[in-house]
Amino acid sequence: MPRPLRAVIAIVVLLALAGATYQGVTTSLERRRFTHPGRLIDVGGHQLQINCTGRGRPIVVLEAPAAGFSASWTRVQEALEPLTRVCSYDRAGLGWSERGDGPFDPGRVPLELQTLLVGAGEKPPFVIAGAGMGAAFARAFAVRFPSTVAGVVLLDQPGAGQDSLDRNTLGQMPGAMPWLARVGILRVTGTSRRAGREPAVRAFLYRPDHLTRAARELARWDDTMRLADDAALAATRIGVIAAELPAPLGDDRGADAAVSAIRRYLSTRPELSAVPSAAR
Repeated sequence: MPRPLRAVIAIVVLLALAGATYQGVTTSLERRRFTHPGRLIDVGGHQLQINCTGRGRPIVVLEAPAAGFSASWTRVQEALEPLTRVCSYDRAGLGWSERGDGPFDPGRVPLELQTLLVGAGEKPPFVIAGAGMGAAFARAFAVRFPSTVAGVVLLDQPGAGQDSLDRNTLGQMPGAMPWLARVGILRVTGTSRRAGREPAVRAFLYRPDHLTRAARELARWDDTMRLADDAALAATRIGVIAAELPAPLGDDRGADAAVSAIRRYLSTRPELSAVPSAAR
């Protein structure tokens, strides 16, 4: 092997080792800095994190977009909690939730959410609000557990084979993102800064474990879109509202639009009126 080539390989290896060390040290510091804000509930062999705040009925349950998790909804949850109770959570393997055994199966998401809500002691009726891929999971939950759902809010609802903000969350090569994270390249380039200003969201978008699970979710995109079609949701006779967000949830405009859509749904359904602040 020519000496120049050996030198190049040695430099690449040293840079990779330095990047991996930087990634490991920074991740350890972030684990101490960003502890889970809610509770960890067993859903059958692994635990999911759920964060519920506020008081009132119905309970608004938030389903994050692909690569998102409970912290993606921070500004939305803070804006809604004076009105009613709001729960955000992390799907298996994302955020603070444990991955569980076996490959990712979109059909398990609504089942695990139901188990999580029961385990957390959160009682229906629920208004399920989902963004991007989370909108598909929200529809699937409503179809699977219609007696517990009072309404569905679909934000940036995509369809099978349809491009969306979710597909761009991990760039053009989602399968490569975990490997780039392991050697610190994502941190050095500041890739996650576009995710918004929530520090916890940016931190997890540098985490190989989080990115690996997010990439696996995206790989099952079309399967997720087929979980519940419009006809199945319409058959439940559950009220539905759909809205397009002008920007991702991490952006102020996106968060404000999400809050407006959820508030609009509650205000148009008098029977779902939240408990007033004075009655808490």
